[in-house]
Amino acid sequence: MSAAQPLAGRTIVVTRPAEQAQHMADLIRAQGGKPLLFPVLEIVDINDLKPLNDIIDRLEQFDWAIFISPNAVRKAINLIRARRTLPDTLRLAAIGRGSTRELRDLGITDVTAPTTRFDSENLLALPEFADIQGKKIVIFRGDGGREFLGDTLTERGAQIEYAECYRRARPDASSAVLLRHWARNELSAITVTSVEGLHNLYDMVGKLARQWLMTTPLFVPHERIAEAARSMGLESVHVTPQGDEGMVDAMSQWFATT
Repeated sequence: MSAAQPLAGRTIVVTRPAEQAQHMADLIRAQGGKPLLFPVLEIVDINDLKPLNDIIDRLEQFDWAIFISPNAVRKAINLIRARRTLPDTLRLAAIGRGSTRELRDLGITDVTAPTTRFDSENLLALPEFADIQGKKIVIFRGDGGREFLGDTLTERGAQIEYAECYRRARPDASSAVLLRHWARNELSAITVTSVEGLHNLYDMVGKLARQWLMTTPLFVPHERIAEAARSMGLESVHVTPQGDEGMVDAMSQWFATT
């Protein structure tokens, strides 16, 4: 292993949804590693588009639109552009680098987002969201999810509506590829980016593989996910900076010193 390629000879499991996995996979390859794509979440269309289309048709009523994830960006912006243009008065915000990158790829560059840690707490810490009494905010997201962002904005006097533009489902996939790598001692680490994904991974690997899962280094971008992993019995849990770059850099540093 060279200093320039600290992940050389390492197989890293990428559990992001298939639509989001490529960027992390490319970063792992750039560090010499071998990404093993094993999505633990599947992004599917919502059954009824009417509530979402209703919000899209009256976007000029809102002061802010907040995008929770790259999937929310992709699904929402495509639907919006199919029906109308974005109002000039609507300000856009995103929680993470992936969402900001997705907006930029779609030609939208004027986006408010955290610059350090990428989560609801740090978006709320931005000065733009300190005094929002009476502001109308739409949050584009998947079905369900954390209510912390919306609840906090409501406490600060904002009027919140949720625009659910996709559903998350557990893929119907075999864990045989993971079992083969574990049996050969060829699986070096796993990346997980949500609590829901972690629970899906636990269920998907099955009883036979859980003994390996418990001891495989797990890299996660938030302490909330780490707490869930430890409560499930995982023994080697590492919290990294957020974003794909932060996760891969942290893995590279860890493997360089082990």
